[in-house]
Amino acid sequence: MAKKEVTVEEKLRALYDLQLIDSRIDEIRNVRGELPLEVEDLEDEVAGLNTRLSNLAEDVKNLETDISNKKLAIDESKTLIAKYEEQQKNVRNNREFDSLTKEVEYQELEIQLSEKRIKEYKAKIAQKNEVIENTKEKLAQQESHLAHKKSELDAILKETEKEEQLLKEKSEEFSQSIDDHLLAAYNRIRTKVRNGLAVVAIERGAAGGSFFTIPPQVQLEIANRKKITIDEHSGRILVDAALAQEEKEKIDSLFA
Repeated sequence: MAKKEVTVEEKLRALYDLQLIDSRIDEIRNVRGELPLEVEDLEDEVAGLNTRLSNLAEDVKNLETDISNKKLAIDESKTLIAKYEEQQKNVRNNREFDSLTKEVEYQELEIQLSEKRIKEYKAKIAQKNEVIENTKEKLAQQESHLAHKKSELDAILKETEKEEQLLKEKSEEFSQSIDDHLLAAYNRIRTKVRNGLAVVAIERGAAGGSFFTIPPQVQLEIANRKKITIDEHSGRILVDAALAQEEKEKIDSLFA
């Protein structure tokens, strides 16, 4: 849908209205500061700690299974030793006795090896349990920190949510009065200048926030509101003080 034709003054008023609205939105977001990012980082950290705990618990479970398997192996070796020792009582010659003795010695070595592995597994479990306890402590701290930050952010959001939504709607409404080229220029300037001020009023003969004096002839042209004037020093769009005051009063009345 094509935008209706508007005068330069109407464009300037719409631009300054948009600036006033966007500046209010900026103020709200500045109040939040880094809180949303802090909350997001803490959520990621808490999720990571929970994943680590889950992996550690799985490691401990696997080690406990390994211990159980080694205990079963020891029982099997003991059963075989008893079997071989019983068979030794009925051997027919020394060769058979020696063969069974070797089998017994082999199973005894297997038992020793399994017992060694069990000790190693238990040591690993102890180490992992220590890491688990430290991780749980850190998780509890970060969850508490996260809850505090979320509460802080929720309070700010609750306080500003309705106002910000209304401001966004008004920002969109005023944008409709500005042609695409001018709106793109406004948005481009906002990203480049300090405090996001793309449209400023003349104050004491200089652009708002600037120390560079604007020539009287240029000030007069700005006051006539017949063309869009860009400050050659700051790159901002300029409006006269009277227009700025009128629009500020209008915007203030919308949110009174």
